[in-house]
Amino acid sequence: MVKEMRSVVNPFSPPKHNNVIIKFAVSFLLVGLAFHLLISDSFRFSSVVETPVPANEETEPESLVASLPAEEPVSNDFAANESQTSQPGKCDLFVGDWIPDPSGPFYTNQSCLQIEGHQNCMKNGRPDSGYLHWRWNPRDCSLPRFNPKKFLRLMRNKSWAFIGDSISRNHVQSLLCTLSQVEQAVEVYHDEEYRSRIWRFPSHNFTLSVIWTPFLIKADIFEDMNGVSSSEIQLHLDKLDKKWTDQYRNLDYAIIAGGKWFLKTAIYHENNVVTGCHYCHGKNLTELGFDYAYRKALQLIFNFITNSGHKALAFFRTATPDHFENGEWFSGGTCNRKVPFKEDKVKMTDVDTIMHNIELEEFEKATALGPEKGGALKLLDTTRLSLLRPDGHPGPYRQFQPFAEDKNAKVQNDCLHWCLPGPIDSWNDLVMEMVVNGGIYQ
Repeated sequence: MVKEMRSVVNPFSPPKHNNVIIKFAVSFLLVGLAFHLLISDSFRFSSVVETPVPANEETEPESLVASLPAEEPVSNDFAANESQTSQPGKCDLFVGDWIPDPSGPFYTNQSCLQIEGHQNCMKNGRPDSGYLHWRWNPRDCSLPRFNPKKFLRLMRNKSWAFIGDSISRNHVQSLLCTLSQVEQAVEVYHDEEYRSRIWRFPSHNFTLSVIWTPFLIKADIFEDMNGVSSSEIQLHLDKLDKKWTDQYRNLDYAIIAGGKWFLKTAIYHENNVVTGCHYCHGKNLTELGFDYAYRKALQLIFNFITNSGHKALAFFRTATPDHFENGEWFSGGTCNRKVPFKEDKVKMTDVDTIMHNIELEEFEKATALGPEKGGALKLLDTTRLSLLRPDGHPGPYRQFQPFAEDKNAKVQNDCLHWCLPGPIDSWNDLVMEMVVNGGIYQ
């Protein structure tokens, strides 16, 4: 400041015969200038203090539903959702912990009729119930429980599809069971094997469907309902499955997922020519690996969505790890754990890590420039949070009362799909939060 004053004053030095008057005038000017600078600095300081606290600081959270129209009173369980809040600013919903939840699930096997037999763990005789009393809790923000009444109100006159394999079917049943506590859905279509189905919620004119397409790309599959294969899968890496693409323009929302089926033996086709395979011993074909095919498929899928010209909101759900121990599903593998894993007590398998990395890489590429000619594409990353729940699978209770006749019976375990109710219900919490407040989340 002193140097700045000298540079301004010195070029205008006064004559010596007016020293006293001039000195007094200069002193007066200096005092006035100092006072002006002091006031100016105080204003600048005030503006810094009043700047809003950054998102990673503690702030008073605002209600998620504050800006939504009021709705009629609901039961205590649903009203609890209204009081929960979200932290302002960016938050990664998929980094967190499973914490005890004494309130338990929205539904039971008695209050929901949509549960498939293989996931109906309570009816099938699973003796423990601790797996029902956990909820997903992101570390940097609050996650309200799913509110079925509000969800149906938001989905009035809308259409939503779950597109993928049997985990997608597992997920749609979870959502159906939760929504059925408000309104019963009416099934209006199913295919011959009940893999693809459509339901309607009449009073909300809401259509919910599941489209079974395990690869999402064109595939010739030679398996029965029990997974027994009579020939190798023929997979066309440059063609999407029209089963879902032909219906995509009729959807307002979609959750799209794949993954596990790419681990199966398959012959790969591109431009109508066989280019290689995965795990096809004795075929004299180039082993390209499942990762090659999965990456090609995701590129095709994401390109279709972002350039479709259809303004839907599409979620890409990442693949779900399984929890087979001491073998695989076909070789005596089991899953008998009763509580979630701690974060530092489990690691993903190499295969799951490769698959997840491909998903994240291709999703990032597809969304780097934003939607150009299509709707929004969001990531529903359930991989890590699912990895922490080895206790949530049917295990031997994929069958009805498997130990009724012999408590030591050797039965096939299911350590991939989820009990209903179970951990998969928390996926609905994530989906609803991303629909209602998705703009502030990663």
